[in-house]
Amino acid sequence: MADADRSADRTATPLAAPLEAADTPQADSSTCDFGMLLAAKDLAKTYGEGEAATRALRGVTFDLCNGEFASIIGQSGSGKSTLLNLLGLLDTPTEGTALYHGIDSATIAKPARAILRNELIGFVFQFHYLLPEFSVYENVAMPALIAGKLATEEIRSRAEETLGMLGLDGMSGKNANALSGGQKQRVAIARALINTNLVYDLFREISRETQTAFLIVTHDRSIAERTDRILEITDGELVTDVRNSYGVAQGL
Repeated sequence: MADADRSADRTATPLAAPLEAADTPQADSSTCDFGMLLAAKDLAKTYGEGEAATRALRGVTFDLCNGEFASIIGQSGSGKSTLLNLLGLLDTPTEGTALYHGIDSATIAKPARAILRNELIGFVFQFHYLLPEFSVYENVAMPALIAGKLATEEIRSRAEETLGMLGLDGMSGKNANALSGGQKQRVAIARALINTNLVYDLFREISRETQTAFLIVTHDRSIAERTDRILEITDGELVTDVRNSYGVAQGL
């Protein structure tokens, strides 16, 4: 939730907040109905040293409330995977802090950080696992065909519409093995959405009923636009943080 890369299909349960840069669109997260989960402040990550150093992340600041349904969008190489690793407590920042319930994850020992990660954060990985002997359409339609609740014409229409939404127009007849890695992952997303957007609806329901925060990392803007808040990463910097009206419009 352009291709959705592997990091795009990882959903962490963390964060929401205002940005520091005066010229950056900001989301108003001054209040949290269910409390603050994460406060990221000036997060930066540099790999290597000296002339070989690569600055992958630069001063990212935002908060995330319990119960938020948000997304991080960015092109490949933008720094979104690095940010997700820091927010997921899989790595520590070179500079800055990530506070979970007020606890600075970088200052606690590894065992304590592992406990914090286990208690507060979950990851959802959506690898494609397509059936190579079937076409794109057959892979996408398979769950609906098995369910047997829709007419074949309706399944075809839904599959084509979903594939089009994910930038895969005209590929329904292709063999799954003929696709690139990114295309295969998008087909997997279409397959997950074929039965009344089951996965997305499930995430929404969990977020609403349990006040669990979802942070969907992707470079597919159509997926990001279905969340309530969009944070955009470019060249390691958080350049946009905006509220989205999708959830309100859908009555979610």
